[in-house]
Amino acid sequence: MITASLVLFYVAGAITLGGALVVVMSRNIVYAAFGLLASMVGVAGLFLIALAEFLALAQLLIYGGAVVIVILFALMLTRIEDFENLSDHPQWPIAAVVAIAVFGVIAATIVGTAAPDSERVSLSFTALGSSLFTEWAVAFEVASLILLVALIGAVVMVRTSGGRD
Repeated sequence: MITASLVLFYVAGAITLGGALVVVMSRNIVYAAFGLLASMVGVAGLFLIALAEFLALAQLLIYGGAVVIVILFALMLTRIEDFENLSDHPQWPIAAVVAIAVFGVIAATIVGTAAPDSERVSLSFTALGSSLFTEWAVAFEVASLILLVALIGAVVMVRTSGGRD
């Protein structure tokens, strides 16, 4: 029997896969970034279908918003003429074979592994926030420091390369 949640699952999956295909197949890098945005929105929809509202919100805000915007800024600040055409690189076929092999190993692992039976635990935003800042405080701080170092590194790179133009 076809239910509404099944239809929504297929729609969100199609959006995710369609966006991913745009990322891989697009010749224009800006279109690829927008394809990535569509794919991230589709993943957020899949999280909503799985009743993981917090993950859906985080997916939209962090990946759908911030990461795609950072990628677009990086594209605008990069001089594309400094790079050779990657599709003409002699290692392109080797990279394709390695990528297909890695995909095959991951797919075989997923198909061959049975998912453990577990109950769904309902967790409020308050309990999640409390857990994040008590049990997972060190991991949270390490992640924030990594993001801070990346931001400072990006600013330093832009300032040092800004004098060349």
